[in-house]
Amino acid sequence: MSTLQEIIVDNFAGGGGASTGIEIAVGRSVDIAINHDPAAIAMHRANHPETEHYCENVWEVDPRKAAAGRPVGLAWFSPDCKHFSKAKGGKPVNKNIRGLAWVAIRWAATVKPRVIILENVEEFKTWGPVIDGQPDPNQKGRTFNSFVNALERQGYKVDWKELRACDYGAPTIRKRFFLIARRDSRPITWPKPTHGDPNSEEVKSKRLKPWRTAGEIIDWSAPCPSIFDRQKPLAENTMRRIARGIQKFIIDNPDPYIVPGGLGFLAKHYGGNYTGAGSSLDDPLHTVTMTDHNALVTAFLAQYYTETAPHETRGQTMDTPIMTIPTANRYALVTSHLLKMKGQEYGASLDKPLHTVTAGGNNFGEVRAFLMKYYGNEENGQRLNEPLHTVTTKDRFGLVTVHGVDYQIVDIGMRMLEPRELFAAQGFPSNYIIDVDADGKRYSKSAQVARCGNAVPPPFAQALVNANLPELCVGSGRRLAIERYRQAEGQLQFSI
Repeated sequence: MSTLQEIIVDNFAGGGGASTGIEIAVGRSVDIAINHDPAAIAMHRANHPETEHYCENVWEVDPRKAAAGRPVGLAWFSPDCKHFSKAKGGKPVNKNIRGLAWVAIRWAATVKPRVIILENVEEFKTWGPVIDGQPDPNQKGRTFNSFVNALERQGYKVDWKELRACDYGAPTIRKRFFLIARRDSRPITWPKPTHGDPNSEEVKSKRLKPWRTAGEIIDWSAPCPSIFDRQKPLAENTMRRIARGIQKFIIDNPDPYIVPGGLGFLAKHYGGNYTGAGSSLDDPLHTVTMTDHNALVTAFLAQYYTETAPHETRGQTMDTPIMTIPTANRYALVTSHLLKMKGQEYGASLDKPLHTVTAGGNNFGEVRAFLMKYYGNEENGQRLNEPLHTVTTKDRFGLVTVHGVDYQIVDIGMRMLEPRELFAAQGFPSNYIIDVDADGKRYSKSAQVARCGNAVPPPFAQALVNANLPELCVGSGRRLAIERYRQAEGQLQFSI
């Protein structure tokens, strides 16, 4: 039977991450999408209107009725991963949710998809019995092995592997477990990485492209308000995260990330609006141009997670792929605004007492004191109502050396990443609809982020389908297959 008649089914379709990657590969929407969440199906419908949607529990959908006699070329499964993930910690697990993957066996036994692909967290391999709400440590992997055996009894060859999204063009390091099962006697093929570590020989020799980075997905035109101008001060833990991040990723970093266009595009930050003219603390700086190099903007990402160590820094630089994106927004962009030092006279000479530190004024003295001695942390700081400790020429906070040129920090900005940026980090196309569903209902930002965190990065699905179902994919091979089918059957009209 021709593969041109085969259908594609996306179980646990969510907002459409896997469906999007599959569509990019094959050049058309998936035929069937199944998910129990009306909001997820509504987002899927907005982006995949040609798909037949089932807003039902996966166990309530009869594979035979859904397929309606059509052969299934690919059945994709992304069962709920929360009750496998180590991120769940010691909370009780639900064995019914952990058992959702068994629905793949139902499809295998009834409509026999030619290829099955299952996606989950890496801990899926440890799937085993649950005792008193917790996985039995003595039976790790027992249920997983039974699952694999059940597929093999249905005539499938099975293999599995962990892949990272950054290796296939998504600017996130998200790692996921994939299981592939196929019953058409063809080999299981794992896609070769297209991207790699910029320092690797594969990238240096241009055999691979460099990983895409967090800096690529940031909208640098969006305002990043000063942390000192807020009507409601930031929480103390947030300020500590910023201070540690500034120290680690900006001050102590021999090559801090410079915002694209940052040379001369901002010297000081006023109420969230960037200005082209810089400022010392009291007098206007002359106009800053792209060749003047008086101002720089550096940046890093801060992560909002519970910190287990008193001086732990959760964050990352902008020149690496973004960490795994969860269902709540945990990422904040922090910008550090720098002015080139001229005679070390911005705010106060380094051999004089620090200027008066005010409670609300946005001045250099406050920024510098904030960086040096944060909130009475006596281990590596001082209280703000005391004279500034001795500042040496080599060991001073607030000084950033970029390519041999000294800059002084004059302001710090922070904002949470926008949902559109997070979707871009997952590898979604820029035109993917995330803020309104098919019925015109608008999503809150939190709902958008939740949908993003649950999504399969589309580059995963695209790479796996390209590798294992090339006969279904767009390109010359697919065109040739279509022509052959037309010549043999003389009836099916298929447009590309």
